[in-house]
Amino acid sequence: MDPVSRFNDAYDYIRKQNITLPEIGIVLGTGLGGLVSEISIEKQIPYNFIPHFPISTVESHFGKLIFGKLGDKAVVAMQGRFHAYEGYTMEQITFPIRILKMLGIKYLFISNAAGGLNLDYKKGDLVIIDDHINLQAENPLTGPNRIEFGPRFPDMSQPYHLELMGKAFEIAKRENIRVHKGVYAAVTGPNLETRAEYRYLRTIGADVVGMSTVPEVIVANHMGIKPLAISVVTDECNPDDLQPANITEIIEVAKSTEPKLTLILKELILSL
Repeated sequence: MDPVSRFNDAYDYIRKQNITLPEIGIVLGTGLGGLVSEISIEKQIPYNFIPHFPISTVESHFGKLIFGKLGDKAVVAMQGRFHAYEGYTMEQITFPIRILKMLGIKYLFISNAAGGLNLDYKKGDLVIIDDHINLQAENPLTGPNRIEFGPRFPDMSQPYHLELMGKAFEIAKRENIRVHKGVYAAVTGPNLETRAEYRYLRTIGADVVGMSTVPEVIVANHMGIKPLAISVVTDECNPDDLQPANITEIIEVAKSTEPKLTLILKELILSL
Protein backbone atom coordinates (compact mmCIF):
# COMPACT_ATOMS: atom_id res chain seq x y z
CA MET A 1 0.00 0.00 0.00
CA ASP A 2 1.32 3.44 -0.88
CA PRO A 3 1.96 5.95 1.95
CA VAL A 4 -0.83 8.32 0.91
CA SER A 5 -3.38 5.53 1.23
CA ARG A 6 -2.14 4.73 4.75
CA PHE A 7 -2.56 8.35 5.82
CA ASN A 8 -6.03 8.51 4.29
CA ASP A 9 -7.11 5.24 5.93
CA ALA A 10 -6.10 6.48 9.39
CA TYR A 11 -7.64 9.91 8.84
CA ASP A 12 -10.93 8.46 7.56
CA TYR A 13 -11.20 6.07 10.52
CA ILE A 14 -10.67 8.85 13.08
CA ARG A 15 -13.10 11.23 11.34
CA LYS A 16 -15.83 8.59 11.65
CA GLN A 17 -15.45 8.45 15.46
CA ASN A 18 -17.65 11.48 16.16
CA ILE A 19 -14.79 13.72 17.33
CA THR A 20 -14.48 17.49 17.53
CA LEU A 21 -11.73 18.49 15.14
CA PRO A 22 -8.79 19.72 17.24
CA GLU A 23 -6.78 22.91 16.91
CA ILE A 24 -4.10 21.83 19.38
CA GLY A 25 -2.04 18.63 19.51
CA ILE A 26 -0.22 17.43 22.63
CA VAL A 27 2.47 14.72 22.86
CA LEU A 28 2.85 13.47 26.42
CA GLY A 29 6.30 12.08 27.21
CA THR A 30 7.70 9.68 29.81
CA GLY A 31 5.84 9.97 33.11
CA LEU A 32 4.09 13.14 31.97
CA GLY A 33 0.53 12.03 31.31
CA GLY A 34 -1.13 14.14 34.00
CA LEU A 35 -2.39 16.80 31.60
CA VAL A 36 -5.04 14.28 30.54
CA SER A 37 -6.83 14.89 33.86
CA GLU A 38 -7.32 18.53 32.80
CA ILE A 39 -9.06 17.53 29.55
CA SER A 40 -12.82 17.14 29.32
CA ILE A 41 -12.63 13.92 27.34
CA GLU A 42 -15.00 13.35 24.44
CA LYS A 43 -13.40 10.30 22.85
CA GLN A 44 -10.47 7.94 23.46
CA ILE A 45 -9.17 5.87 20.56
CA PRO A 46 -6.58 3.14 21.27
CA TYR A 47 -3.74 3.23 18.79
CA ASN A 48 -4.30 -0.39 17.80
CA PHE A 49 -7.79 0.50 16.52
CA ILE A 50 -6.43 3.05 14.02
CA PRO A 51 -5.31 1.66 10.64
CA HIS A 52 -1.51 1.69 10.18
CA PHE A 53 -0.91 3.44 13.53
CA PRO A 54 2.18 2.32 15.48
CA ILE A 55 1.74 0.79 18.94
CA SER A 56 3.49 2.09 22.06
CA THR A 57 5.86 -0.44 23.66
CA VAL A 58 7.51 1.69 26.37
CA GLU A 59 6.64 1.66 30.07
CA SER A 60 4.35 4.59 31.01
CA HIS A 61 3.29 5.16 27.37
CA PHE A 62 -0.35 4.05 27.24
CA GLY A 63 -1.13 4.26 23.55
CA LYS A 64 -4.33 6.28 23.05
CA LEU A 65 -5.48 9.35 21.16
CA ILE A 66 -7.56 11.46 23.54
CA PHE A 67 -9.95 14.03 22.04
CA GLY A 68 -11.72 16.65 24.09
CA LYS A 69 -11.71 20.19 25.41
CA LEU A 70 -9.27 22.02 27.63
CA GLY A 71 -11.28 25.04 28.62
CA ASP A 72 -12.83 26.11 25.34
CA LYS A 73 -9.96 24.73 23.23
CA ALA A 74 -10.41 21.58 21.15
CA VAL A 75 -7.39 19.37 21.76
CA VAL A 76 -6.04 15.94 20.94
CA ALA A 77 -3.44 14.34 23.20
CA MET A 78 -1.14 11.50 22.26
CA GLN A 79 -0.92 9.41 25.42
CA GLY A 80 2.15 7.50 24.30
CA ARG A 81 4.72 8.25 21.63
CA PHE A 82 7.16 6.28 19.49
CA HIS A 83 10.95 6.05 19.34
CA ALA A 84 13.58 4.81 16.92
CA TYR A 85 14.94 2.41 19.55
CA GLU A 86 11.64 0.52 19.49
CA GLY A 87 12.44 -0.44 15.91
CA TYR A 88 10.13 2.06 14.25
CA THR A 89 11.05 3.96 11.10
CA MET A 90 10.97 7.75 11.10
CA GLU A 91 7.86 7.61 8.93
CA GLN A 92 6.12 5.51 11.59
CA ILE A 93 7.34 7.73 14.45
CA THR A 94 5.94 10.86 12.80
CA PHE A 95 2.86 9.23 11.24
CA PRO A 96 0.61 10.51 14.08
CA ILE A 97 1.81 14.11 13.67
CA ARG A 98 0.87 14.08 10.01
CA ILE A 99 -2.55 12.64 10.86
CA LEU A 100 -3.10 15.31 13.53
CA LYS A 101 -2.28 18.00 10.98
CA MET A 102 -4.77 16.46 8.55
CA LEU A 103 -7.34 16.68 11.37
CA GLY A 104 -6.63 20.40 11.71
CA ILE A 105 -4.08 21.11 14.46
CA LYS A 106 -2.21 24.42 14.26
CA TYR A 107 -0.12 24.04 17.44
CA LEU A 108 1.89 21.11 18.80
CA PHE A 109 2.97 20.89 22.44
CA ILE A 110 5.57 18.23 23.28
CA SER A 111 6.98 17.09 26.59
CA ASN A 112 9.86 14.73 27.26
CA ALA A 113 12.18 13.43 29.95
CA ALA A 114 15.81 14.38 29.33
CA GLY A 115 19.26 14.14 30.85
CA GLY A 116 20.73 17.42 32.06
CA LEU A 117 24.10 18.16 30.43
CA ASN A 118 24.25 21.79 31.54
CA LEU A 119 25.73 21.78 35.04
CA ASP A 120 23.33 24.54 36.09
CA TYR A 121 20.39 22.17 35.58
CA LYS A 122 19.13 20.05 38.46
CA LYS A 123 16.74 17.09 38.65
CA GLY A 124 13.19 18.30 38.30
CA ASP A 125 14.05 21.50 36.42
CA LEU A 126 12.11 22.37 33.28
CA VAL A 127 13.85 23.35 30.04
CA ILE A 128 11.99 25.16 27.26
CA ILE A 129 13.73 23.95 24.11
CA ASP A 130 15.01 26.78 21.94
CA ASP A 131 16.91 24.68 19.39
CA HIS A 132 18.09 21.14 18.81
CA ILE A 133 20.91 18.99 17.46
CA ASN A 134 19.72 15.93 15.56
CA LEU A 135 22.10 13.01 16.13
CA GLN A 136 19.60 10.32 15.24
CA ALA A 137 20.48 8.00 12.38
CA GLU A 138 17.56 8.97 10.12
CA ASN A 139 15.54 12.02 9.17
CA PRO A 140 11.74 11.83 8.83
CA LEU A 141 11.86 13.83 5.59
CA THR A 142 14.12 11.34 3.81
CA GLY A 143 12.48 9.90 0.69
CA PRO A 144 9.99 11.31 -1.81
CA ASN A 145 8.55 14.65 -0.71
CA ARG A 146 4.77 15.01 -0.64
CA ILE A 147 4.21 18.61 -1.67
CA GLU A 148 0.75 18.56 -0.08
CA PHE A 149 2.50 18.14 3.28
CA GLY A 150 5.26 20.71 2.84
CA PRO A 151 8.30 21.87 0.85
CA ARG A 152 11.23 19.66 -0.11
CA PHE A 153 13.66 21.83 1.90
CA PRO A 154 11.84 23.28 4.93
CA ASP A 155 13.53 26.09 6.83
CA MET A 156 14.69 25.24 10.37
CA SER A 157 16.23 28.57 11.41
CA GLN A 158 13.70 28.81 14.27
CA PRO A 159 12.30 25.30 14.81
CA TYR A 160 10.47 26.17 18.05
CA HIS A 161 7.86 28.92 17.96
CA LEU A 162 9.12 32.12 19.55
CA GLU A 163 5.74 33.49 20.63
CA LEU A 164 4.81 30.24 22.35
CA MET A 165 8.19 30.14 24.07
CA GLY A 166 7.71 33.69 25.31
CA LYS A 167 4.28 32.92 26.73
CA ALA A 168 5.62 29.79 28.46
CA PHE A 169 8.36 31.82 30.15
CA GLU A 170 5.83 34.43 31.29
CA ILE A 171 3.60 31.76 32.83
CA ALA A 172 6.55 30.09 34.58
CA LYS A 173 7.69 33.43 36.01
CA ARG A 174 4.20 34.27 37.19
CA GLU A 175 3.84 30.86 38.86
CA ASN A 176 7.37 30.95 40.33
CA ILE A 177 8.43 27.82 38.42
CA ARG A 178 12.14 27.34 37.71
CA VAL A 179 12.71 27.04 33.94
CA HIS A 180 15.66 27.31 31.58
CA LYS A 181 16.06 27.84 27.86
CA GLY A 182 18.27 25.24 26.21
CA VAL A 183 19.40 23.11 23.29
CA TYR A 184 18.16 19.51 23.06
CA ALA A 185 20.35 16.79 21.54
CA ALA A 186 18.38 13.88 20.09
CA VAL A 187 20.11 10.49 20.13
CA THR A 188 18.82 7.08 19.13
CA GLY A 189 19.17 5.21 22.44
CA PRO A 190 17.94 3.14 24.17
CA ASN A 191 21.04 3.01 26.37
CA LEU A 192 21.99 6.07 28.34
CA GLU A 193 25.23 7.77 27.32
CA THR A 194 28.80 7.14 28.41
CA ARG A 195 30.91 9.76 30.19
CA ALA A 196 32.79 10.47 26.96
CA GLU A 197 29.53 10.90 25.08
CA TYR A 198 28.23 13.36 27.67
CA ARG A 199 31.46 15.38 27.28
CA TYR A 200 31.03 15.35 23.51
CA LEU A 201 27.40 16.49 23.71
CA ARG A 202 28.31 19.36 26.02
CA THR A 203 31.17 20.36 23.71
CA ILE A 204 28.89 20.64 20.66
CA GLY A 205 26.46 22.88 22.55
CA ALA A 206 23.73 20.64 23.98
CA ASP A 207 22.09 21.42 27.32
CA VAL A 208 19.88 18.33 27.54
CA VAL A 209 19.82 14.96 25.80
CA GLY A 210 16.96 12.61 24.98
CA MET A 211 15.65 10.06 22.50
CA SER A 212 12.54 11.73 21.08
CA THR A 213 10.93 15.06 20.11
CA VAL A 214 13.16 16.10 17.20
CA PRO A 215 11.48 13.92 14.54
CA GLU A 216 8.07 15.29 15.54
CA VAL A 217 9.36 18.87 15.49
CA ILE A 218 10.95 18.43 12.05
CA VAL A 219 7.64 17.16 10.66
CA ALA A 220 5.72 19.92 12.45
CA ASN A 221 7.89 22.52 10.74
CA HIS A 222 7.52 20.71 7.41
CA MET A 223 3.71 20.90 7.70
CA GLY A 224 3.44 24.44 9.06
CA ILE A 225 2.50 23.48 12.63
CA LYS A 226 3.72 25.77 15.44
CA PRO A 227 5.65 23.64 17.98
CA LEU A 228 6.70 24.12 21.59
CA ALA A 229 8.70 21.50 23.50
CA ILE A 230 9.57 21.32 27.20
CA SER A 231 11.97 18.85 28.81
CA VAL A 232 11.94 17.65 32.39
CA VAL A 233 15.49 17.11 33.63
CA THR A 234 15.26 13.64 35.15
CA ASP A 235 18.97 12.91 35.71
CA GLU A 236 22.14 14.98 35.97
CA CYS A 237 24.79 14.04 33.41
CA ASN A 238 28.01 15.41 34.85
CA PRO A 239 30.72 13.14 33.37
CA ASP A 240 33.07 13.95 36.23
CA ASP A 241 30.54 12.85 38.86
CA LEU A 242 28.25 10.50 36.99
CA GLN A 243 25.76 8.52 39.05
CA PRO A 244 23.97 5.42 37.71
CA ALA A 245 20.44 6.10 36.46
CA ASN A 246 17.54 3.79 35.67
CA ILE A 247 14.14 4.17 34.06
CA THR A 248 12.26 3.76 37.37
CA GLU A 249 14.07 6.75 38.89
CA ILE A 250 13.62 8.75 35.68
CA ILE A 251 9.86 8.15 35.70
CA GLU A 252 9.63 9.06 39.40
CA VAL A 253 11.38 12.41 38.82
CA ALA A 254 9.18 13.09 35.79
CA LYS A 255 6.02 12.37 37.78
CA SER A 256 7.10 14.56 40.69
CA THR A 257 7.66 17.45 38.26
CA GLU A 258 4.47 16.78 36.32
CA PRO A 259 2.24 19.32 38.13
CA LYS A 260 4.53 22.22 37.18
CA LEU A 261 4.69 21.21 33.53
CA THR A 262 0.94 20.57 33.45
CA LEU A 263 0.27 24.04 34.85
CA ILE A 264 2.45 25.76 32.23
CA LEU A 265 0.96 23.83 29.31
CA LYS A 266 -2.61 24.27 30.54
CA GLU A 267 -2.27 28.02 31.02
CA LEU A 268 -0.51 28.38 27.67
CA ILE A 269 -3.20 26.47 25.80
CA LEU A 270 -5.95 28.51 27.45
CA SER A 271 -4.18 31.72 26.40
CA LEU A 272 -4.26 30.94 22.70
